[in-house]
Amino acid sequence: MSFAGALAVAMAVDAVLGWPDVVFARIGHPVTWLGRLIAALDEGCNRETCAPPVRRAAGVVAAAGLIALAATVGWAVQSVVDPGWGRTILVGLIAWPFLALRSLHDHVAAVARPLKAGDLDAARLAVAKIVGRDPALLDEAGVARAAIESLAENTSDGVVAPVFWGALFGLPGIIGYKAVNTLDSMIGHRTARHGQFGWAAARIDDIANFIPARVAGLLFALIASRPSDALSCMIRDARRHRSVNAGWPEAAMAGGLGARLSGPRVYHGRVAEEPWLNGEARDPGAADIAIGLKLYVRAMIVLAGLLVIVALA
Repeated sequence: MSFAGALAVAMAVDAVLGWPDVVFARIGHPVTWLGRLIAALDEGCNRETCAPPVRRAAGVVAAAGLIALAATVGWAVQSVVDPGWGRTILVGLIAWPFLALRSLHDHVAAVARPLKAGDLDAARLAVAKIVGRDPALLDEAGVARAAIESLAENTSDGVVAPVFWGALFGLPGIIGYKAVNTLDSMIGHRTARHGQFGWAAARIDDIANFIPARVAGLLFALIASRPSDALSCMIRDARRHRSVNAGWPEAAMAGGLGARLSGPRVYHGRVAEEPWLNGEARDPGAADIAIGLKLYVRAMIVLAGLLVIVALA
């Protein structure tokens, strides 16, 4: 119960403060610290001269070792904190940087503002910071889709999943999960370099996000203005997505907005023929990003409320 309360504290602090620039300038961020470790493992253990099975085995060991290290650090810190409400607050403050509540909202809002004002070039620059597709080829609908999809998927990866694992296991859960997610974002790609070494990272991330992604989708569906449309779209289209997890919050968001998401897009000059989610609906626009952000805020309030209820039960 104290873990649920701690995560409610972490959500509240992050919603108000985010991760201040002055703090980042001085010490960076825990995720960047994890990133440096992963980069070192990638450089030292992922040798292109090795056979594919060897590179895959090295990736398994590297991923398991880093996740174990992260969870152990969390356990060591948590074990020296005295029990009681003071512990709940302190653990919440330590967990705070492992959530992306405020930054996710701010990055997506930074796309909505210029798009609403008709400045497509500025909107493309803003959306390029949160998605990997080629922004120069995006029209207004493409920019809006990219921003909304990022909002939906990262609600699961950046907030719901760390809250889920943190509420279950405290600091070992949330820090361990963040190691999993950072590993996947850095090496969990089907490329010549990381197809083998990042195999374990991608599979572990799929497992870790399986329940949170569906919880995130359910949150979006239940607080949408058209819950039945959002639920039916999620149930019908989520499995069509290339990702085993991302389709759930994205399809729920598509149904809740009454707009189509996903679909074909360009990465590094290549067209990815992705299926549509809610494909019979209209294309989204700047107004839909604003509505999506409102849904996101409501979903986060509901999630924090559930944590408080569990903590006080």
